[in-house]
Amino acid sequence: MLDIKFVRENPEIVKQNIKNKFQDQKLELVDEVIALDVQKREAQQEADSLRAARNKLSKQIGALMGQGKKEEAEEVKKQVAAQADRLADLSEKEKELDEKILKIMMTIPNIIDPSVPIGKDDSENVEVQRYGEPVVPDFEIPYHTEIMERFNGIDLDSARKVAGNGFYYLMGDIARLHSAVISYARDFMIGRGFTYCVPPFMIRSNVVTGVMSFAEMDAMMYKIEGEDLYLIGTSEHSMIGKFIDTILQPESLPRTLTSYSPCFRKEKGAHGLEERGVYRIHQFEKQEMIVVCEPEDSPMWFNRLWQNTVDLFRSLDIPVRTLECCSGDLADLKVKSVDVEAWSPRQKKYFEVGSCSNLGDAQARRLKIRINGEKGKYFAHTLNNTVVAPPRMLIAFLENNLNADGSVSIPEALQPYMGGQKVIK
Repeated sequence: MLDIKFVRENPEIVKQNIKNKFQDQKLELVDEVIALDVQKREAQQEADSLRAARNKLSKQIGALMGQGKKEEAEEVKKQVAAQADRLADLSEKEKELDEKILKIMMTIPNIIDPSVPIGKDDSENVEVQRYGEPVVPDFEIPYHTEIMERFNGIDLDSARKVAGNGFYYLMGDIARLHSAVISYARDFMIGRGFTYCVPPFMIRSNVVTGVMSFAEMDAMMYKIEGEDLYLIGTSEHSMIGKFIDTILQPESLPRTLTSYSPCFRKEKGAHGLEERGVYRIHQFEKQEMIVVCEPEDSPMWFNRLWQNTVDLFRSLDIPVRTLECCSGDLADLKVKSVDVEAWSPRQKKYFEVGSCSNLGDAQARRLKIRINGEKGKYFAHTLNNTVVAPPRMLIAFLENNLNADGSVSIPEALQPYMGGQKVIK
């Protein structure tokens, strides 16, 4: 969320940013919120003048009463009473204007970084770099669920009966592989200096609106009926929420946390053939990383975060590439974002396995996460990135480690988490 003062002083910059994100329907909101802000400040000025006058009149009443001029004092009291009624009206007006302004400000997108490429959607994202040599073996690679079924490792039919589409049972070595990847990712991030955390898996509505846009909220979040609680779509929501309404000391920064959680998502809309199986589902588990830091440090942390994901996948012999997300593919709160994609030998292309985002002070402004620095209080910057989400990770892992005889090799880094097992047969 932007600062209303910034919008007031830079309306053309805000409008150009909206155009760069191809959200022209929001352009009129800029003029609307500025007009509302004028009304609010006028109401505040009138209220301040009335309060000053009331204080002056109150002193007059005391003086008149001390002089025994009771009738004159009563006349002044009538003036004070009339001003009190007007102050009450102004207070109600300010409250209404605050609500309208906040609603609009929560909708106007954050200012994107100048380095972000301008593009309409994810088809215009820009490849940055490739890591590892993508290989297409000389034998056929089955669809990922077929590979799992060969090991009796997945049961979609039973899950469909129990919970509907978008759920699964993982079994045997495949289930163990799933847990091994999560455990390995946890220790990988601890080794990089991050503090491990298991957060709440439900959050209140004020946290939800603090960490994401209304559009994301509607598309992703499951609401708990009858309670002010939502199931998290990613542990980033809980982890950033951990700092709600806090004032941090500069010496305590950065806060670097890595968290495990199940994640729950509606996943609205139709999806293609390649998004069946465990690619796009309603429930999955994930290892996440978040950073709360000084504003000037967020670009450095952004690069370190996505590099962590690249390094983890390469340690498991999976080729990856990074993509710079274009302006139209950025959620409203994001300043800059890089997707990490893993190589699919079966599809002969890369597919998304993680996303790293710098949100500037957008989340911190909404959640009131501030730093008490030498020059006063200011908002922190927040960043997040996927370490690994095993459903998609499993797809990349199985395809890239599948052998001609149908077995799956276990990379050396993962073997301790598989009880020393070197291959799944």
